[in-house]
Amino acid sequence: MRLFSYLLNLAYGLLLIAVSPVLAYRVLVLKKYRSGWSQKFLGKLPERDGERPCFWFHAVSVGEVLQLPPLIAMLAEQHPELEFVISTTTHTGYAVAQEKFPDHTICYFPLDFSWAVKRGLKRIRPAAVILVEMELWPNFVLAAEQLQIPVSIINGRLSEKSFRGYRRLRALIGPLLNRLQLIAVQTDTYAARFAQLSGTTERIQVTGSIKFDGIEVERSNSLTQELREAFQLKQNESVLIAGSTQDPEERIALEIYLEIRRQFPDLRLILVPRHQERFEDVATLVRSYGLPLIRRSHQSQEDQSQLIPFTTSERPPVCLLDTLGELKACWGLADYAFVGGSLTKRGGQNMIEPAGYGAALMFGPNTWNFKDIVAALLQHQAATVVRNQQELQAQLTAWLQDPESAREQGARAQAFVMSQRGATQRTAELLAQSLVGTAKSAGKAA
Repeated sequence: MRLFSYLLNLAYGLLLIAVSPVLAYRVLVLKKYRSGWSQKFLGKLPERDGERPCFWFHAVSVGEVLQLPPLIAMLAEQHPELEFVISTTTHTGYAVAQEKFPDHTICYFPLDFSWAVKRGLKRIRPAAVILVEMELWPNFVLAAEQLQIPVSIINGRLSEKSFRGYRRLRALIGPLLNRLQLIAVQTDTYAARFAQLSGTTERIQVTGSIKFDGIEVERSNSLTQELREAFQLKQNESVLIAGSTQDPEERIALEIYLEIRRQFPDLRLILVPRHQERFEDVATLVRSYGLPLIRRSHQSQEDQSQLIPFTTSERPPVCLLDTLGELKACWGLADYAFVGGSLTKRGGQNMIEPAGYGAALMFGPNTWNFKDIVAALLQHQAATVVRNQQELQAQLTAWLQDPESAREQGARAQAFVMSQRGATQRTAELLAQSLVGTAKSAGKAA
C-alpha cells in the first residue's frame, strides 16, 4: 500500500505540473484559489483540542454544505458529546460553511497527497469521517484505514455519466468502496450502481435524499421577506427567477424578459449566477441593455430606509442576487422559476428548492446531474422541460396568460417535495448505529 501511495503522489504531482499554467492564471488574474494552501497541500488543518469524539463531515461545495444543517442539528441534539468538523474544497463552500456553522470547526479538505491526508487526520483526530454524496480519494481512505478511522458516504449519488467513468476504474474503486463503513444512498438506482462497483450490497443502504428535508416551503420566512423588500417587489407583480445560471443563460433570460414585458408589464426578473466570479460580468450585462439594476450585495436589512423607490412610469430594475447562501430563500419570491446549468453542458442544478415553494418550474434538457429527481418531477407533472430560448419564452408566456395552470403545476411540485421527506432521520439513525458507538469508544480510549 505504501508503494501505491507513492505512485499516487507521483501521478498527482505530474498532474499539478501539467495544469500549473492554468492554476497560475486563475490565482494571479482571476484571484481564485488564494486561501487554504497550507491546509490543502500540507494538511495543516486546525488541531482539535480536548478528547470529545468528533465527526468530520466533508462537503465539497455550497450545495453539499447546505445539506448538512438539519442532519448536524439532529445529531448534536441526540448526541451532545459529539464535536463536528466541516471541510470543503471550494472557497465559496468554505464561506457558506462558516456562516452556517459558526460554532463548529471549518477547514479545507487536504489534497490527496499521502503526507497531507495523514497530517490532516492526525490533527483532527476524528472518530468517523462522513463524505457527502461522493468524494472518494484513495490516499485519504487508505490513511483513515491505517488509523482505524471509519469512513462513510451519506446522501450518496452516482450519475450515469460518473458511473461509466468509475466502471473503467473498477479495479481501483471497488476495493476503496469495500473499505467504507457505510454507503447511504438516495435511490435504488444509485444503490445498484454502487453495488456493481463494489461487488457487494453489504454496506449499502437506501435512505432517500436529505436535500428534501432541508427544503423551505413557507414563503413567509424572514429572509425571503427581507429579499422582497430589498428588491422592491410589489404584491401585484409576478416574478421570474433565473437561478444557478451560467453564460449565456442570463442573456437568454434578459431577452425573454424584455420581450414579454411588452405584453405583461408587471413581470419582474431576478438573476442569480451560479458562480461568484461572474457577479460583476452579469451586472455589466444588465446595464448593457440600458436597464436599471438592484444588487443584493449593495443592500442590507439596515439600509432599507435608504432605498429610492421607482415610479410606475419607469422601467423597474432587474434584480441581481450576488451574495452567497441566499438563493435558497430567494426562490420563495418566484412565481416562475428557471433552473440554470440546463441549457448549457453543466448538467443542471438543484431544482428541489423552487419546487418546495410551489413555483412553476422550468429547466433545460441537460439535467443529467439530477436525472432521478427530474424523472420524478416529470412523472408527477411538476416541472416543464424547455429545450431552448424560444420554448422558454413560449412556456412563460403561456403561464402568464393562464396563471392558474402555473399555480397547479407549482402545487404538484410542492406536494412531491413534501412526500419525500424523512431521509435526514433515517441517515442519523444509521450513523448512530454504525458510528456513534465507535465514537464513544474512541473518546474513552483517548
